[in-house]
Amino acid sequence: MRTSRYTDSQIMAILKKAENGVPVADLCRENNISTALFYRWRSKYGGMDVSLLSKMKELEAENERLKKMYAEEYFKAEIVQDALTKKW
Repeated sequence: MRTSRYTDSQIMAILKKAENGVPVADLCRENNISTALFYRWRSKYGGMDVSLLSKMKELEAENERLKKMYAEEYFKAEIVQDALTKKW
């Protein structure tokens, strides 16, 4: 997974500026981001503070780790099942 160029606090600062009335086009130009990225951040992180944002990122990382672990165990079980069903 790609890492962001911006920290959680930077993202939240950009979103706070937009809430305070700074035009989105100016914010995007200042921070060298696209308007699509800004609106994606707003839909994903809008209404959060930095602590909630960091907690959400921790949970996403844990979820990714658990998905990988499940996939590995599934493939192991599938290999064992194939070995048991073959006739020697």
